[in-house]
Amino acid sequence: GWQLTLDIATGHKTGYYLDQRDSRGRFARLAAQRRFARVLNCYCYNGGFTVAAASGLASVGALAGAELVSVDSSLPALERARSHLALNGLDGARTEFLDADVNATLRRFIDEGRQFDAIVLDPPKFAPTVAHAERAARAYKDINRLAFKLLPPGGVLLTFSCSGGISADLFHKIVASAGLDAGVDGYIAERLGAAPDHPMTIEFPEAEYLKGLVVVRKP
Repeated sequence: GWQLTLDIATGHKTGYYLDQRDSRGRFARLAAQRRFARVLNCYCYNGGFTVAAASGLASVGALAGAELVSVDSSLPALERARSHLALNGLDGARTEFLDADVNATLRRFIDEGRQFDAIVLDPPKFAPTVAHAERAARAYKDINRLAFKLLPPGGVLLTFSCSGGISADLFHKIVASAGLDAGVDGYIAERLGAAPDHPMTIEFPEAEYLKGLVVVRKP
């Protein structure tokens, strides 16, 4: 495991996002298995997925020289993300913490010809209700299309939607359409969701608000 500090008073969902606990752990294991050399964490907030990747790489002696890029529009969040790597003794990687718009950053990276072995897209809620679904679908498709263009063959995309107004089936279709528009052929290796301590009751299907896909670009 690893340590993260919390801003309980003002942090979103305590600053930890308990619903993503298992997904962070899975990402750490993927990093260890696949030895990602270049990782991009978008909407990184306190850097949970960045720390997970670094921890996984460190566990197999692959952290030194790895590239870890974290993007968020909140400078205080980025500062906390940076501190979390230090708190866990995860040094040796080349790190970037970018206070920037994710869409603009993805486009810039495409123009620069950069690629990443693993990309995490964990955006804020785009569609709080079904009424916002159409607009949100366009936003989800855009960021996933851009991310696909930054994946080399064999690269891994972890993409999430925490919008209750976007069903799991619709999210799958959005991501598939984004891959087609990007000219990328991939397959879904896993489906991810909220940790088991976030129960879903039969009378409240919106409780299944967190949807995640692990998509691998085919070689």
